[in-house]
Amino acid sequence: MATILQSILTFIFIVEFFVGNLGNGFIALANCVDSVKRKKISSVDHILTALAISRFFLLWVTFLDWLMCIKFSPSFMTRNILRITQISWNISNHFNIWLATSLSIFYFLKIALFSNSLFLYLKWRIKRVVLIVLLLSLVLLFLNIFLVIKHIDAWTDGYKRNTSNSLSSSFVEFPRLFLLPSVMFTLIPFGVSLTAFLLLIISLWKHIKKMQHYTKGCRDVRTLAHITALQTVIVFFLFYITFFLSLLVEFCIFDIEKELTILFARVAITIFPSIHSWVFILGHSKLRQDLFSVLQWLTYFCKHM
Repeated sequence: MATILQSILTFIFIVEFFVGNLGNGFIALANCVDSVKRKKISSVDHILTALAISRFFLLWVTFLDWLMCIKFSPSFMTRNILRITQISWNISNHFNIWLATSLSIFYFLKIALFSNSLFLYLKWRIKRVVLIVLLLSLVLLFLNIFLVIKHIDAWTDGYKRNTSNSLSSSFVEFPRLFLLPSVMFTLIPFGVSLTAFLLLIISLWKHIKKMQHYTKGCRDVRTLAHITALQTVIVFFLFYITFFLSLLVEFCIFDIEKELTILFARVAITIFPSIHSWVFILGHSKLRQDLFSVLQWLTYFCKHM
């Protein structure tokens, strides 16, 4: 039974990997082609392109890390290999999370309506705000990488000093040390996105209350923009929560013998950079139109082969 379940989870993980690569590759390619044709690209498309590229690398790092875990024994995990794999995962995951958070900030500043002078100042400088947020997030990235390197060095040095322990029992402790900073640093962008989400709801509530005096409850363009932005952010939160809980579960129950639980956590973690990209494609009018054009071309090509 366990073997069958493991095979099913492995199949799902591989499907997520290929689906995610297709989706993220399509977003990046479609936006790049569009920018060449029009010789300009919107701020949202800029963020989406960078997000798709970061998720493309994140999927490959996650896949290669999983491949190494099933193909090689723990003795293969040298200090340099651990540094390369974990730093690569942290960098790609950092931009995956923070670029998605930047989209939440962008939607909030673009659509929300507040008379506060600070909000208006930030609203007039949306591009600069997003850029500053991404630059400040690099401080957290460097701190995260520093902690990961320190944990790797502490683990490898401790294993060399204590040769009486088996490699398997020593190897169990490393993922806990690695996942701890990842879980902690994931909370920060989540808090930023949650704040933007709640403020967007408050803005929508105030706007509807104000419009009731003029339109008797009818929806106007601004209300529909609020609702569309909220739908985008809600979907983002659902995937974000799944991603965070998967990291938390893997941290709490990691054991070298519980391969099934770890594989399940990896499948859940991969949903965020994989399936969420297709939500962007279907929810973005230009990307959706490009996708339909590609499907029509493929249909025509297959019929005339």
